[in-house]
Amino acid sequence: MTKAERFKSVISWFEENMPVAETELHYQNPYELIVAVILSAQCTDKRVNIITPPFFRRFPDAQSLAAAEVEDIFELIRSCSYPNNKAKHLAGMARMLVNDFGGIVPGDVGMLQRLPGVGRKTANVIASVAFDLPALAVDTHVHRVSARIGLTFRAKNPLETERQLVKFIPESKLAIAHHWLILHGRYVCLARKPGCSECGIRHLCKYFAAQSRKAGDKGR
Repeated sequence: MTKAERFKSVISWFEENMPVAETELHYQNPYELIVAVILSAQCTDKRVNIITPPFFRRFPDAQSLAAAEVEDIFELIRSCSYPNNKAKHLAGMARMLVNDFGGIVPGDVGMLQRLPGVGRKTANVIASVAFDLPALAVDTHVHRVSARIGLTFRAKNPLETERQLVKFIPESKLAIAHHWLILHGRYVCLARKPGCSECGIRHLCKYFAAQSRKAGDKGR
């Protein structure tokens, strides 16, 4: 199977079996999404969704967050991972939004990355989810699952993974492909113990093929 054929088959499977794939973060607008995505770094979406309702009641927009003290932000997000750094990032992000962007979250990936706490992955999430732009965010799930399936080869970091994926995924599918791979990694292709027995694309997966060969060799 060629790489192009593998991509086509994987995409076709997801289109048929997961036609709707969306972020599990709760948000109402781009401001709420950027806050949630910053909070989600090395933290579960479930935890973020517990934190954000009272957060948004206190800071409903960029202007109110920009005027907040870092200590007050920290108190509302202290149950997430790295709350000290995230509190500082959220304050800085909001202030830059107000001072440089009129309080409006930009849709451009480059402009988004100027904001404190916003790296390439976060910028791509905002661009694709909030603005429906053709961007592919690569987190640890996407990086791992892509390598296991065989969609990427020896990608050393998320940027290399992104570059390899966008060569074969149609532009119109980039945004949903991000969710396909994340959700597959979150619920099926787990980091420590992938659920190959329940995986619908195991017949396309290089990792499963390799594991099957090892099991066959041991059984001889």
